[in-house]
Amino acid sequence: MLNRILLLLCLLLPTAAFAQIILVVGDSLSAAYGIPVEQGWVSLLQQRLDSGGYPYRLVNASISGDTTANARARLPQTLAGQSPAVVMLALGGNDGLRGLSLKAMKSNLATMIGSARGAGARVLLIGVQLPPNYGPRYTESFQAIYRELAREFDLSLLPSLVDGIGTEQALMQADGIHPNVAAQPLICDRVWEALFPLLHKPAARATAG
Repeated sequence: MLNRILLLLCLLLPTAAFAQIILVVGDSLSAAYGIPVEQGWVSLLQQRLDSGGYPYRLVNASISGDTTANARARLPQTLAGQSPAVVMLALGGNDGLRGLSLKAMKSNLATMIGSARGAGARVLLIGVQLPPNYGPRYTESFQAIYRELAREFDLSLLPSLVDGIGTEQALMQADGIHPNVAAQPLICDRVWEALFPLLHKPAARATAG
């Protein structure tokens, strides 16, 4: 009798109730800064997952202005509350723009990677590109952190959300830092290519006979 009740509940409850969580931990580039949230790349990615029948629900824990230290401090509680299957880490931009310690930034990211994996999640690391005015030595050292972490932890790495976008005025907001609405589908495509290998395939849909 109990099994029949459980089966009935499974049939009645929406698919979303059983969706696995993809947790996005980022800064303003992921928090849809300056644009409607529903037009940001995270929302567009959810639409793509839904249309493809992938049983995942995105939880966007991105906060504009966040540093790796801030995100590191709050991540354990977020992991405990969400139990994500996948964690996308897209942080470091504010560390770089503020000239914070690169050693500390790498340590913070490494700790977050370890925490996410310890919670049973697969991790996609997303790198950051700094403006060229920070100088080639600093920017190269900065970007090398992501490559080093990907190698050390054997992670999937998306080098940048905005490579080729940040230099196109038509794709940027007036501040020259944040992508505009037109850029969001391009970012979504880029993230999808990196995320797809980490997803379980959707269940085959029955076809009418």
